[in-house]
Amino acid sequence: MSEALLLHEDPRSGNCYKIKLTAALLGMELGTRQYDILKDETRSPEFLGRVNAHGRIPVLQVGDRFLPESNAACWYLAEGSHLIPGDAFERAQMLRWMFFEQYSHEPNIATLRFWTRFVGLDNLNDDQRGQLGAKRLAGYDALATMEDHLEEREWFAGSAASLADIALFAYTHVADDGGFNLAKYPAVRKWIGRIPQLPGFIAMN
Repeated sequence: MSEALLLHEDPRSGNCYKIKLTAALLGMELGTRQYDILKDETRSPEFLGRVNAHGRIPVLQVGDRFLPESNAACWYLAEGSHLIPGDAFERAQMLRWMFFEQYSHEPNIATLRFWTRFVGLDNLNDDQRGQLGAKRLAGYDALATMEDHLEEREWFAGSAASLADIALFAYTHVADDGGFNLAKYPAVRKWIGRIPQLPGFIAMN
């Protein structure tokens, strides 16, 4: 890629980490500009007017163009690489797990991590407190689904690590921050241990 890459991010975010990990595994240079979402720094007129009108990160800046949504940014970086399976069915499987991550996994496991570690459970409003039980159950259901899939496989799609593994690793490996106990998921824990062995791996922070 000839255009400079800049990630608008909060380094505490697993969604931002996905993009940095993808770039690292591919040996790509990726600059960063950091924002503190707890201080509403992504709600400034400058950010809303130039980077993302929705006021959310991550946003991958490619030259003077801006690409929100973490999995879309990962796909942009990895297109044509070994992180996307060559077989059409396995590519679809990869996308299936990336959709699962955003629909069933991240809204529960990542949200409880954010509320527990960064906001503080004592600071939640009544609506958020009312969601705690349902999100915990849904998070454990997502982990159980992952465990079933990994019992006879090393990776989520195909025979090697793909974007599906990167997307799911980001918040799964820090799930304990949100109070999730991974002891009942040995296949998930073994899979978590495989990711740091990938060439170019970087830790979350």
